[in-house]
Amino acid sequence: MAGQLIVSVSGIRDTTLAQVQAFADEVATRDVPLSFLAAPRLKGGYRLAEDADTCAWLRERRSGDDAVVLHGYNQVPSRRRRAEFAELGAHEAGLRLLAADRMLEQIGLRTRIFAAPRWNASPGARSALAGRGFRTNLGFTSIEDVMTGTSTKARVLGIGDGFSAESWWCRLLVRNTVRVARRGGVVRLSVAAKHLGEPVTGKAVFDCIDLALLHGAQPVTYRNLTSTALRRAA
Repeated sequence: MAGQLIVSVSGIRDTTLAQVQAFADEVATRDVPLSFLAAPRLKGGYRLAEDADTCAWLRERRSGDDAVVLHGYNQVPSRRRRAEFAELGAHEAGLRLLAADRMLEQIGLRTRIFAAPRWNASPGARSALAGRGFRTNLGFTSIEDVMTGTSTKARVLGIGDGFSAESWWCRLLVRNTVRVARRGGVVRLSVAAKHLGEPVTGKAVFDCIDLALLHGAQPVTYRNLTSTALRRAA
């Protein structure tokens, strides 16, 4: 039974936009839509709202088949060096979600889909999502319907953004992609933008995409992933 393929890209900003655009052009030849994980602020003083080229390109992509996912507020780790939303209580998480949501709304990129940095949201953060109007929470091992509280097991297969980018990891990623695709599961392939231009990681990503398609996986985004497919993959 055929499953589904979701390809997402994180770390999109002025310094990575050209690489992301080239990647998007290449996957378009395979009729694979993309999910873009966007954060209003990133280290080094970056502000998405001040990056007109990236904002315009993301708006154009989302007007088509692609999706935008909120990927934290500023991705600053906690004092314990944990990811931004990994240890937050509901109140603090709600404030950050509200601020990030308003920023994306102002630049025309508001989304109801959330993925915490490194796919790690605390119980408090997850409980705050519904109150801020989010419908979907993307975790490391599951996709959660915030409104109903139901979730489906589907693990992220990633390069960068908390995952390794070494050659041994890339080989493992390809094998795991084949395993999930063969059993008709949801292949959740994620790559940090800064690794797209690297020979080893770049080849691994396209190997994963091509092999998932070869095994009949239907390419979709987090925006149009169907509940029927999720129940089937559980």
